[in-house]
Amino acid sequence: MEEPAYFSTRLTDDPRRAAVWEHIATYLSPWVDAEGAVLDLAAGRGEWSAAIDARRRVAIDLHPSLDDLVPDGVEAVVGDATDLSRFGSGEFGTVVASNFLEHLEHDAIDRCLAGVREVLRPGGHLLLIQPNFALAPRAYFDDYTHRTIHTDTSLSDRLGASGFDVVHVERRFLPLTMRSRLSFGHRLVPIYLRLPWRPFAGQMLHVARRP
Repeated sequence: MEEPAYFSTRLTDDPRRAAVWEHIATYLSPWVDAEGAVLDLAAGRGEWSAAIDARRRVAIDLHPSLDDLVPDGVEAVVGDATDLSRFGSGEFGTVVASNFLEHLEHDAIDRCLAGVREVLRPGGHLLLIQPNFALAPRAYFDDYTHRTIHTDTSLSDRLGASGFDVVHVERRFLPLTMRSRLSFGHRLVPIYLRLPWRPFAGQMLHVARRP
């Protein structure tokens, strides 16, 4: 089957991106259930999945050859990440997603969040990294597949309305894309994440807990 166009233009194979995810996963490890299972939504090439320290790591994405793309040690599930009915209730201790919700229409986002709440165990965390329209309004729709807008405020409200407790928000988390300078100097990422004010930031971080 032909590779989806988005992979060929935006998710090309690049080892520098995997190196960046190693640093991000370390930063986010306090909210990851290392003894449980992690589900990575719309996982792409599975770099975040592979970087997470957890007993079991599952990546779901529409790419028909996902099993050939994700690194060793990550389970590949080809499917729609807005339909999590194949998984059991409370099967995962952590669910993560990067740059995903903005590609969906509102009804699909609602369906996805309802599914996440079902597959998360009580007390488990949902970690979301995605563009913050409030920080990068001019560049937000440079990605032609973006469909919906969220800011740090609106996403917090949406997560609360979907039955989650928002426990941590970073309005300025990362630059807007991996094509930024950070991808060429990944060793700077830990320093960047320690900065009290992050220049060039266009993405936000939300950590939400299932009650």
